Amino acid sequence: MNQDCVELAAILHSDIPLTRDMGLEVISWQGATLRLHMPLAPNVNHKSTMFGGSLYCGAVLAGWGWLHLRLREAGIEGGHIVIQEGQISYPLPVTGDAVAVCEAPDDKAWKRFLASWARYGRGRLTLDTRVFNQHSSDAAVRFSGQYVLHR
Repeated sequence: MNQDCVELAAILHSDIPLTRDMGLEVISWQGATLRLHMPLAPNVNHKSTMFGGSLYCGAVLAGWGWLHLRLREAGIEGGHIVIQEGQISYPLPVTGDAVAVCEAPDDKAWKRFLASWARYGRGRLTLDTRVFNQHSSDAAVRFSGQYVLHR
C-alpha cells in the first residue's frame, strides 16, 4: 500500500467514523483507479449477504476518495467535496468480501470540471463506481454519483 492509500484511509477513518465500523480499507491508488475493500462480516444483512446501505456507502466513498486523491495530484487544495446525488443498482448479491472500484472519468469531463473550479470556485463531476464480489469480474453493484467541489 502506498502513502496515498495510507493517508486516504486515515482521513476516511477520522472524518467518517462509520468507515472504521465497516472495516473499510484502501487497497490501491494506481493508474487513476481507486480500490477499496469491505469485509462481509461487519456489513452482513439478515440474508447473509452484504447490506445494501454498506454497498451504497462504499460506492460513494470510492468516488469521494478518487476525487480527493486526484485533486491532490493536480495541486488543488482548500475545497470541500460533497456527494450531490447518486444512482445505484444491485444486479448481483455480494456474498463475501467486496471491492469497490472507481476509475477516472473521460478527459473531457475532467477538464470541464477543472475549468469550472478555476472560474467559479465550484465544480461538478460524475464518477462511476462498480462493486465486485472479491474474486469476481462481474459487477454486483453499479453506482453513478455527482460530486461537487466547492470553496
